[in-house]
Amino acid sequence: MKEDVLDVLMYLFENYMDDDAALDADPEALRVQLHEAGFLHSEISKAFTWLEDLASAQRNAAPRSVPAGRSIRVFNTSEEKKLDMESRGFLIFLEQMGVLDDASRELVIDRIMALESPDIDLEQVKWVVLMVLFNQPGLEEAFSWMENMVMEESHQSLH
Repeated sequence: MKEDVLDVLMYLFENYMDDDAALDADPEALRVQLHEAGFLHSEISKAFTWLEDLASAQRNAAPRSVPAGRSIRVFNTSEEKKLDMESRGFLIFLEQMGVLDDASRELVIDRIMALESPDIDLEQVKWVVLMVLFNQPGLEEAFSWMENMVMEESHQSLH
């Protein structure tokens, strides 16, 4: 059985990203489908909670007080333990490229820290970034860029 919340989230994203109706229609039916796909009930519940928390954070996001590109992000000790240097560097790279702004970067870090895994690798960071950008108004171009990167790498790893 698959036992990781991020695996459930990735499965949902890969299989239902283009079908908002399936995600909104019947959460219980979706839970059954996920269980039939091999996920544990506890991990499915945690994934739904993670998604609800993401939606809540997006709705309650405070307006930016610092113009984009002027803030410096210092990672705290627990963030450094969970995110290796490559992953932290990647987040900074995305911000410098304009894929993430300071608010979306913080949302990505928040959602990474909400995962139970003690450490997150670069591929997992990319998936979290993609999930965060998915419903961010005004960041459709950033989402598209990130989606191309993740899907291309995912496709290459299958060969």
